[in-house]
Amino acid sequence: MTKLAVVYTRASQNLYAPLVTVEVHISNGLPSLTIVGLPETAVKESKERVRSALINSQFEFPSRRITVNLAPADLPKEGGSFDLPIAIGILAASGQISNADLNEYEFAGELALSGKLREISGSLPLALAVKKANRKLVLPCSNAGDAALVKDFEIYPAANLLQVCKHLMTAEKLPAYYRADISQNFEYSLDLADIKGQYLAKRALEIAAAGSHNILLFGPPGTGKTLLANRLPSILPPLNEAQAIEVASLASIRNLPNIAKQFYQAPFRHPHHSASSVAIVGGGHSPKPGEISLAHYGVLFLDELPEFNRKVLEALREPLENGSITLSRARSQIEFPAKFQLIAAMNPCPCGYLGSKQKSCQCSAFQVQAYRNKISGPLLDRIDMRVEVAELPIGSLSKPVAAETSALVRKRVEKAREIQLARQGMLNNALGPNQITQHCSLTSAELKFLDQAILTLKLSARAYHRILKLSRSIADLAGDAKIGHQHLTEALSYRKLERL
Repeated sequence: MTKLAVVYTRASQNLYAPLVTVEVHISNGLPSLTIVGLPETAVKESKERVRSALINSQFEFPSRRITVNLAPADLPKEGGSFDLPIAIGILAASGQISNADLNEYEFAGELALSGKLREISGSLPLALAVKKANRKLVLPCSNAGDAALVKDFEIYPAANLLQVCKHLMTAEKLPAYYRADISQNFEYSLDLADIKGQYLAKRALEIAAAGSHNILLFGPPGTGKTLLANRLPSILPPLNEAQAIEVASLASIRNLPNIAKQFYQAPFRHPHHSASSVAIVGGGHSPKPGEISLAHYGVLFLDELPEFNRKVLEALREPLENGSITLSRARSQIEFPAKFQLIAAMNPCPCGYLGSKQKSCQCSAFQVQAYRNKISGPLLDRIDMRVEVAELPIGSLSKPVAAETSALVRKRVEKAREIQLARQGMLNNALGPNQITQHCSLTSAELKFLDQAILTLKLSARAYHRILKLSRSIADLAGDAKIGHQHLTEALSYRKLERL
């Protein structure tokens, strides 16, 4: 007598989780377990984990011919998340549990040999897809926090296979797990008020935050470049629900922990300069998002910018322009979102003390030029603001100085962003040529002034548009409906050092 059971689960495909139907067929024949449907190595190995897990959970492993089909057959299946649905399918097909309610659930989880459920990656995109399909989700307890970030969704976390089976067979149900209320208010541990002086740099950070502009801080060591960069997230508004879910989904794919109290906080990524191109932009045999995608809707901080590999820096050019990164592989083409705000820091020369009043520079002109040439013109052209962080006067650090807190600055940034979203539906940095023409109009006198500045500073057409967008952000912070001469002048001041 042959028996068939059908169980539902999901594959992991970037931010998507396509449905996979697990069909388990048990028939007479030599005892065997065959898995078909384009399984990768980890899925093929699940037969041994499933066998031991069933036996150690006091179930019988059928001594018959078992065929497991993972449909659709042309969709690659990888990872250990198929262990649990395969085990449930075998138990249902062999009559050890009822299959009456299986179509109401989707299952995902890796099995230990003891039957314990282990954590899987990508549980948040999976939960989003299951909710859309109007089913309930059973998954390991260690994934409950991520999956519960989906609003108004019923999940059933389980510690082991036996708990799942009792839930399906008896009145001993698993407790439903729902998302708790998460406040959009958060406290950032670092504050702009901690930094003394550097008023120009603080002003530049506020403008950058208002329009999500890219910024480069340069100056001698110890002047506060890293301190300033680390405090940029403290003046950024909280994410909205859709943005927060997308950011958390990218972290879930990489199996990074999602902390509920930081759910609405813009991400901040700070990779070391030794990081590879794959680590920064994403990729690998089974492509995963890199640092630029993990910084989606947040900040990517590159300290010691010239020390990064040239190929790594050049790989940033496309996502800085398009807000996404496309990774092409032999079998597929994968796109990850990467709408990040770049903040970079660098010294003026290899020794760091060019222009310093406290130490003399030991670098030759050739060394200085070679150091700065590590950053290509096309990449530098995509950075809206170049801000010098100068040395503070001796004794200024010991003097108490009243400084604005990040909370006060964030209120102004939020107001400026509200103006932008109401006017054009996007932040200024994302404006295209048509929107620039519509929302960044100038008088004839201002156009003449800007054209002359472009000729004098020898700026590109891209720089021209970026200056207009930066001027628009400065005007929004001031609450001005039109871009004025003073806004253009300030925006141009951040582009004077075109080649540093």
